Amino acid sequence: MILNQKEISAITQLHRLAFRIERHADQILLEKLGIGFSQFKILHELDSNPGYKQNQLALALGQTEASVSRQMKLMRSMGLIYSNINPNNRREHITTLTAKGTKLRDASTESLNKYYSSIVSSTSSKDLDRLTDIISKLSVKA
Repeated sequence: MILNQKEISAITQLHRLAFRIERHADQILLEKLGIGFSQFKILHELDSNPGYKQNQLALALGQTEASVSRQMKLMRSMGLIYSNINPNNRREHITTLTAKGTKLRDASTESLNKYYSSIVSSTSSKDLDRLTDIISKLSVKA
């Protein structure tokens, strides 16, 4: 199948929007809290899914295990997360947030909510529902 100009334009705009949102989120978090958006996503994912293994985090975030490993090493040195050996499988590590990590995740979420709300404030609930449906459909194939 060859894409037509309208389809190419839609994908290009979607890519550009995602890039801009991520770049701005990264800038906000770095300036205000000293962490990047990638680190925030790990904090958020670990909070939502305690005990996730590194490969599960990488899959959930759409990143390589090496990238997640680098971020987690930095985050351990910052005191945001800690890892314990899984008593049921000594080759696995169970990673959880520290109190400092939880506090930083909360502050990050608050900062990002302000930024994200400014993006969607001019969009109706109905349009957001339609956009969510469309993105979900596209994500299945991506």
